[in-house]
Amino acid sequence: MLTNWVVMPTCLPLVLRRCRTCASDRFRADGRFRVNANHKLLDIWLLVLCTACGETAKLTLLERTHVRSVRPELLDRLHDNDPALAAELLQDPVVRRRNRIALDWNDAWRLDTGGSDHLDREVIDVSVRFAARIPVRPVRLIAEGCGVSRAEVERLVTEGKLVSVARLSSRLSGDFTFTLKR
Repeated sequence: MLTNWVVMPTCLPLVLRRCRTCASDRFRADGRFRVNANHKLLDIWLLVLCTACGETAKLTLLERTHVRSVRPELLDRLHDNDPALAAELLQDPVVRRRNRIALDWNDAWRLDTGGSDHLDREVIDVSVRFAARIPVRPVRLIAEGCGVSRAEVERLVTEGKLVSVARLSSRLSGDFTFTLKR
């Protein structure tokens, strides 16, 4: 029987970027946007706050874009400061590359295993699904989901009792499956 686990975000991740005021390199996004209109051209930014000094920085989303090329429902979400839109845009690789930022997902996600009734079975088939592109080591997920240490998971991998098509030693942000034989 296949068990489904879901990796879900609990809040927006921290933005890794150097603060121009202090020596901090972490910013907090709370879903506020700034839309600036210059005649028929729009500039749109996501506002982030430095975790140390509170300085505001702007992450460029659109620059000198004609107002008609922006979908009206997107413009409404921007004006409403939609936090779900901020989460979507922070995960966009184009936005991250343009602003030279990275995301820190520590303490910003949780694993939903659907209960611990599957842990007493001899063979466990698990499908892990990511609700957002959160880079996590599968060894950490398996250890947390099964209630064992990471060293124990590493031992199970080397003994061949934990198998997966995905590489378990590197970070993954996409869905994968594994089988645990006890």
